[in-house]
Amino acid sequence: MRKLLLTIITSGICMMCGYAQTLFTYGPHPVTKDEFLRVYKKNSINKTPDMSDTALRSYLDLYSLFRMKVAEADKEKLDTVASIDHELDNYRKQLAKTYLTDEQVTNKMIHEAYDRMKENVDVEHILVSCTPGTDTVAPYKKIDSIYHLIETNKANFEEMAKACSDDKSTKDNGGDVGYFTALQIVYPFENAAYETPVGKISKPFRTQFGYHIIKVLNKRADRGQVQVAQIEILVSKSKGQEGIEAGRKRADSVEAMLKSGVPFDELVKKYSEDKYTVNDNGVMKPFGVGKYQPAFEDAAFALKKPGDISAPVQTTFGFHIIKLIEKKPLPPYDTLYATLKRKVENDSRAQTARDRFFDKIKAKNGFKEYPENFNEISAKLMALPDTGKKGKVFNPEDFKQMTKTLFTLAGTNYTQADFVKFTATLTHGRLNGPKNAVVHDAYNNYVNSVVNNFEEHKLVQENPEFKSLMEEYRDGIMLFELMDRNVWSKAAKDSAGLKAYYEKHSTKYTWEPGFEGSVYRFKNKDAFDSGMAMLKGGMTDEQMVKALNTKTSPDKVSEQRGHYEFSHFKDATQAELQKDKTKITTAASGQITVIIAKEVYTTPTTKSLDEARGYVVAEYQDYLEKQWNEKMRREYPVKVNEPVFKSMVGKK
Repeated sequence: MRKLLLTIITSGICMMCGYAQTLFTYGPHPVTKDEFLRVYKKNSINKTPDMSDTALRSYLDLYSLFRMKVAEADKEKLDTVASIDHELDNYRKQLAKTYLTDEQVTNKMIHEAYDRMKENVDVEHILVSCTPGTDTVAPYKKIDSIYHLIETNKANFEEMAKACSDDKSTKDNGGDVGYFTALQIVYPFENAAYETPVGKISKPFRTQFGYHIIKVLNKRADRGQVQVAQIEILVSKSKGQEGIEAGRKRADSVEAMLKSGVPFDELVKKYSEDKYTVNDNGVMKPFGVGKYQPAFEDAAFALKKPGDISAPVQTTFGFHIIKLIEKKPLPPYDTLYATLKRKVENDSRAQTARDRFFDKIKAKNGFKEYPENFNEISAKLMALPDTGKKGKVFNPEDFKQMTKTLFTLAGTNYTQADFVKFTATLTHGRLNGPKNAVVHDAYNNYVNSVVNNFEEHKLVQENPEFKSLMEEYRDGIMLFELMDRNVWSKAAKDSAGLKAYYEKHSTKYTWEPGFEGSVYRFKNKDAFDSGMAMLKGGMTDEQMVKALNTKTSPDKVSEQRGHYEFSHFKDATQAELQKDKTKITTAASGQITVIIAKEVYTTPTTKSLDEARGYVVAEYQDYLEKQWNEKMRREYPVKVNEPVFKSMVGKK
């Protein structure tokens, strides 16, 4: 019975160990087989990793050394260094953005965007500007009064747009935006356009630009994309109607040549003034709705068969003759999914998904607000003077005693004083703009910041993928810091060690036969004559170069001084140069090269430390790293569990 019990216990222990088998230890630290395989396969160059004994042992040697250095960084508490802590915090915030969102909401929005892309909407709009942080009351009253005038037929939409809209790009044409589709305009505007019936006017709505109302003129099935080539005849606006008529005549002349059989490509090269496409036979990139002016788009999409050519089309740029190359329908959803996902995540839609996600976090973690305490702190901030040196300025220290709770999350209270401290950081201690709007915006930012930080830190415990990525980044930047301290910066700063290393290995750093001197390259004979006369007259090299190279002619001469090796110098051989002698050569281009050799070396010479510094520093760094690696291996001896190691060999 006792033997059976021991067998059961031993089997149970073996089964448990199987889930986390130790592959090797470095010093007191274990590394499991699963961890090693995950990293090995992730960093494998090939899709199918090499599972041979040689490849695995080679990587184990590298990975164990990496783990030793990370352990050393932990021992030195490098993650508490302010710069590293700040970098980790920034990385966590950036990485968390892809996790702190409602995936279901995001996928719903991707579907919504694709469904909307099947349809184009033609709208007019009126904008009353209202940028974030400014007073919203007056702009809203203005847009609301415009809306009621139009809704009650007391005013015409187009006339009100011309008279009242703050959108300078559309007000002169009655607010006409033209056709567009999903993901081409800010999300609230897109929503209003797709949700308002044809012929109707939306109620006022807000975007980051201000308040809008829109009138939906038409909706049509999406036309996909079209690719065309064009011959563009530009018309200068300054020439007025006379310029337009001249442009029309040139376009009509080109059209006549096309009809007589002159190839389109030939006429592009001769007449097109579109500098972006003229070298590509006029071919433009494929485009869909909303990319170009409506007249151009309509003419392009009206062409039926590849090779069809339009009559001259007038836009504000001039006249265009368009040749159809290809039409492409809207691709299937699966084909566009990755592109749509990226666009949705970078669109204002992403904030909607984040807001929904934050609402779930709040509900799950007992979020509760205390409006009366917010009103109290808001009133005190609102009482700040509006003018003078202290106008709208506040010091968080003056609010330290206001400790009433504004809201709670997961059992933690966030007080009035906490909020003021956050607001001071956000606004640099000054409530610029309407104080009421600034305070409310700051409060919303504070709540979101608290919820975001709360969930960011929970991700490390709750999301294995996020935890793994954070650990990899943490290990990487700590290792970088440790390498800098022990190798890179040390090699550059340790002048005594560098000098000793150079002196021990100085015979490695040599100049091949060559010369020391100056090389001048004059653009032409005039520059050569002037430059040489200046040098003979006593000017220094710098003075001569400065005198010859002017703003209008900055390339008359170049000058270089240094040590040159004949094996790497094409303008002269050892036989052609003598000490303190000048060699002059003239190229076919007219450029004249002048070489003045102060010294000529016929045998190899040793480089000084300064001359060889780059090579010496690099090799000294290698030396220091090898010394450091040996030290790490002595301090963290590696012991491999051979049975576990062999269980990996040859496995897929």
